[in-house]
Amino acid sequence: VQLQASGGGLVQAGGSLRLSCAASGRTFTTSVMAWFRQAPGREREFVAAARTSGVSTRYADSVKGRFTISRDNAKNTVTLQMNSLKPEDTSVYYCAASRRYSLSSYKYEYDYWGQGTLVTVSS
Repeated sequence: VQLQASGGGLVQAGGSLRLSCAASGRTFTTSVMAWFRQAPGREREFVAAARTSGVSTRYADSVKGRFTISRDNAKNTVTLQMNSLKPEDTSVYYCAASRRYSLSSYKYEYDYWGQGTLVTVSS
């Protein structure tokens, strides 16, 4: 499975960005797709995850109510709509896919990773 993330950029605090991740290859083997992020000098942290159906989702407390993850299985894409952005949301954002059914927040339970896309939120 190959994952290609896009949509990062520079935005002012309070603004919005939409990240997309396109999956290709043996996508039928994956059950969960997720977004993680990593700021300089910090560990990679969980942001949001969604099952294939797109109905079951999970969010980190820090983004709950501001970010929305959604899936388009026909297009094999997962998107992350980010609203009310804060400077502390500045990070490299990574999409990931897991063959497990669990909406895990642990990076080690994800089998496939895309390259990162940088999101910078200015104050």
